[in-house]
This record gives sequence, C-alpha cells and structure tokens, in this order.
Amino acid sequence: MSLLRFSQARCLPRAADIQVRTYAAKGEPAGDPKKEIIRRVLYPSNMRNPHHTIERAWLLHRRHLRKKRESELARKFECMRKAMEELERLDSRLFMEANKQEDPRARSTTEMELMKTLKSSEVRTLEARVRGLFPREMRIPIDTPSRTGWNYDWKPFPRPL
Repeated sequence: MSLLRFSQARCLPRAADIQVRTYAAKGEPAGDPKKEIIRRVLYPSNMRNPHHTIERAWLLHRRHLRKKRESELARKFECMRKAMEELERLDSRLFMEANKQEDPRARSTTEMELMKTLKSSEVRTLEARVRGLFPREMRIPIDTPSRTGWNYDWKPFPRPL
C-alpha cells in the first residue's frame, strides 16, 4: 500500500466508524425503560421552578411581617382610643384642647405686628417655623467644633405665644 492510499484510507470514514450523536437528541428513549422511570421519579415534570418557590416563600415572609405590623398598629390604635375616651370622661376641656384643629400657618396679631419690625431674613425664619415642631435653627451636637468658632452673639428668635 502506497503512502497516498494509506493517508486517503485514514481520512475517509468507513460506514462502521461513523458514530451517531444521541446525547442531545430528543425523542423516543432508546434502550432500557427503567432509566426513564428513574428519571421521572427523580425529576418529576410537575416540579416547580426553584425561582418561583423562593419568590413564593419571600412573599409569604413579607405577608407575615405585614400582618404582624398591622396587628401591632391596631393594638396601639385601640390603646389610643381608650386613652382618649378616658380623657374625655375625666376632663372634657382637655379633650377638646387635645383634639383642636390648628392651622400651622396661622399667625396671631402679636406675631403679625412683630413681623412688621423684623428684617426679611428673620421674617422668613418666623414663617418657616411650624408651631410644635423642633426648631430648625437648632444644630445637632457634634464631636468637633466648627471652623469659624463659637458665635457668642447668637440669640434664638423669640416667638410670641
């Protein structure tokens, strides 16, 4: 056999040497049906997607938290309702004062007169302040002093009541 014939014989596949790829083929299971039964038992087709299971568990957890929070709020609301009923029973004047609707932007006549004598920045400060809330010009205490030092001349804005 010449070298040319030998190389041609090696390159051309023979019918018996051709292998068929069956690992990715879909269709009828060839061979033992026991393997198919085991596969169906281990991996049932009705098994849910793991993502959906995790998603449902997360929603269940959030629902439990929401129910717990709602029950706590209902308990607090009921306690507040009982306290208001008790206040109304004991002192109706205090009950009316506690439930009085107040416009936070409403100004008294003293405040209106005071506003006429103030500078525009102080008027803005007076208008920005809402009665009953923490004053905005109050600063949070910090560990380090400011770069400009302490302002010894600062005085809080007087609000007439």
